[in-house]
Amino acid sequence: MILEFAEYIGIAAFTLSGFYIAVRHNLDLLGVFIVSFLTALGGGIMRDTIVGIDPISLSTIYPMLLVFVIVNTLILLQFHKKQEYDRKPIFIFADSLGLSSFSISGGLIAINSGYEISGVIILSVITAVGGGILRDILINEVPYILKGGFYAMVSIVIGIIIYILHFFDVLEFLYISILFAFGVILRLIAFYNNWELPNIYNKKE
Repeated sequence: MILEFAEYIGIAAFTLSGFYIAVRHNLDLLGVFIVSFLTALGGGIMRDTIVGIDPISLSTIYPMLLVFVIVNTLILLQFHKKQEYDRKPIFIFADSLGLSSFSISGGLIAINSGYEISGVIILSVITAVGGGILRDILINEVPYILKGGFYAMVSIVIGIIIYILHFFDVLEFLYISILFAFGVILRLIAFYNNWELPNIYNKKE
């Protein structure tokens, strides 16, 4: 129940993210759908392949149907004609929802698969950013997590906390809900305060 809820929130949120990236790069209709599907479902497929289970998004119709419905709704509402809505609060909030929910679902599947803390962290990150990596490679860009400041760190923090909750046997709906809200808030704070990881290169003006 908790896992499915987190999964579908992430799919919906990252479909919006993928749609915007596709439109920004002037892709055709097929390209828009492919990039949206990859962004929303790619990380989950990679995660499920690693743990050796049938990918959730391929074993049931609902994930792909959700992406299809959202993309068509965005097209009907002519979101592809709007400019710079990736900086608007609603887009940032949706992206934060996707990052937090997918990080949680990845961590939960890692726990259910008997993984230790390193596996929990890795699957949290892969689930949250794997689709974005595939998307960026497809459109010939450096993956956002390699230049996106604090983005992947939110996933890492969530993975660590999930393992701690599991270690103390308090991996319950209440604590996971609090963690979800914490992840969203952390992502928003990091974005609006321009938090970045140290860069080993000296930038010259």
